Amino acid sequence: MYTTPEIPTSFPGVNPELLRNNVKHMYREVARDPRGTFHFELGRNLAERLGYQKEELDKVPFESVESFAGVGNVISMANIQEGDVVLDLGSGSGMDAFIAALKAGKTGEVFGIEMTDAQLEKARRLKEKGSFNQTYFIEGEIESLPIISNTIDTIISNGVINLSDRKKNVFKEAARVLKPGGKLVISDILSAEKLPDSITADANLWAACIGGASEINEYSDFIRHAGFEIKSVLENPYTFLSSSAKGATEKYGIQSLTILAIKN
Repeated sequence: MYTTPEIPTSFPGVNPELLRNNVKHMYREVARDPRGTFHFELGRNLAERLGYQKEELDKVPFESVESFAGVGNVISMANIQEGDVVLDLGSGSGMDAFIAALKAGKTGEVFGIEMTDAQLEKARRLKEKGSFNQTYFIEGEIESLPIISNTIDTIISNGVINLSDRKKNVFKEAARVLKPGGKLVISDILSAEKLPDSITADANLWAACIGGASEINEYSDFIRHAGFEIKSVLENPYTFLSSSAKGATEKYGIQSLTILAIKN
């Protein structure tokens, strides 16, 4: 069993254990019952609206697409090539990892890091069912990666880093495992202004992808200070479903962005 060393949270008032438990519970339900009711949209309609190609979605396991809970299209900006080694931070049921594997080909490798048991079980089952032999799903946390330094060509992450209360550690770890000149492509939920403590201290709102939304400039500084140069930023056609989530979106300018950064 892979365990993460305890690192103090970057958000005062947040209970890290409660936060992780709530996030695990939420995404356990996403894996087991993707047709349930959530603050956010799931599935193929969302993926297509975010720009995923129908031909790509047709080639990966249906169940991975059904549980897709991303907030952008990391594949389009990643430009994954034959033979690349790709790492997916918070790989869920595997949709992005499987598409990345199609692009990396038989000579490439794709590693997915996931902390939720039901998501891992589902992704591993779908890997075997679909014969994605170059894809590996590993139990772990994105703040302390079980990956050797300087071995990854491209990192992707879709709607996951906002769920971490230790974002600085996520980007430091991303820089550690990437090769020099490697790509970091992330879609994430960010806010136009710093969220009040009443929201950031609420573990339920974190699990709903709202409470952990960093202010855009702060988030960009985290990336740069970890050793990256931001090359492009794209706003995504993403909206929340519940009235409470929509209210927070309007009040604090919460939005989905896809960011491409290169390791210096």
